[in-house]
Formats: sequence, C-alpha cells, structure tokens
Amino acid sequence: MNTRISRIAVTLAAAAVLPLALSACSDGGSDSDKSDSASKASASAPAGASDDGMGSSASAMDEPFGPACSSVPENGAGSFDGMAKDPVATAASNNPALSTLVSAVQKAGLVDTLNNAQDITVFAPTNDAFKKIPKATLDKVLADKAELTKILTYHVVGQKLAPKDLENGSFPTLEKTKLATSGSGESYTVNDSSKVVCGNVKTANANVYIVDTVLMPSS
Repeated sequence: MNTRISRIAVTLAAAAVLPLALSACSDGGSDSDKSDSASKASASAPAGASDDGMGSSASAMDEPFGPACSSVPENGAGSFDGMAKDPVATAASNNPALSTLVSAVQKAGLVDTLNNAQDITVFAPTNDAFKKIPKATLDKVLADKAELTKILTYHVVGQKLAPKDLENGSFPTLEKTKLATSGSGESYTVNDSSKVVCGNVKTANANVYIVDTVLMPSS
C-alpha cells in the first residue's frame, strides 16, 4: 500500500513539473528566435545605415539631376563614373551630346587650359543649344578664334559651384564678366534664359552643368 501511494505521489509530481518544463522550453525557444531575428536583421542592414535615412538622402542630393541626365550612358568613359575620372575637356569629349562644344573648344585651343585648370565650373551647352544659333552666325563665330574664345570662357567660372550655390548667384567668369544663376531644387537657369538640363556632373577637375542655350557675354 505504501509503495502504491509513493508511486502515485511521484506520478502527480511529474505531472505538475511537466507543464513548467514545457513552458520553460517554449520561452527559451522564443528568446532564441528573437535573437536569431535580431542577428539576421543586423546582418542585412547596410553598413552605416541610419534609422532616419539621412545618409541616403544626403547622397542623393550630391547626384546628377535633370531630364537630360537620362541620356547619359550607364557605363564607360561617357558615363557619370567615367567622366568623374577625366579632366573636363576630355570628359566632355566622351559625351555625344556635347560634340559641338568639344569641337569649338578645340578650335579655340582651350583643351589644355580647361583640362589643367583646378576647381572650376563649366556651363556646357548641348548640341541642340548651338543649333539655336543661326548657322551663318555660328559659322562666323567658329571661324573667329578671338570671339570664340570670349564666348567659351564666359561659360567657365573659376570655382566649383554646388547646386545650392546657384539658387541666387552672380559669378565672375574666365571671360572677366559675370553670369547670374537662379532656381532651387533641381530647376536652375543661367542669365534667366539658359536652363540646366543635367546638373551637378562631376569631372576630375570641374563641376559641370549642361545647359540648353549658349551663353553670350554682354560685351
């Protein structure tokens, strides 16, 4: 009888302990899962990423912008990464949309001047910008080295300009007279007439703003 009572007591004790043991195992598994999840989340997060996303926002603000940027090749010497490795005249020569400008720079003998300059900004007219000039007038300018040099150097500012600098600016050019800029966000104009169609393009020695109209010095 005593032996039977003892067995019953042991059985009841085991029944009481079993749910507690299962509960403990369940809780331990949950903690392990949470730990694994946290580790996986940490491993998948980009290095240096911040909760507020300011890092990616700041990076985006430093990227080229504008409708014409979509026509720039994704790879090669004419891409944004490729242009960043070359001085400005060389970089421009790899962009088909700037072939008329490059030809004019060569005619004026300014390739070395632009490539050797340090920390400059170039407002680069597209081929379509040159087409706005009557052909007879353009041919005359291209044949006059002094006049051509005057016009081309008017497109160059002797300092690197960030987009925020263009919001309401006035800058002396290498031609010695000033040009004016205005705008905000991703919309800027030069001298109230020439629109930036692809801005904040980096080359090895210059910031480039591609524009849709050739700039003319006032004198």
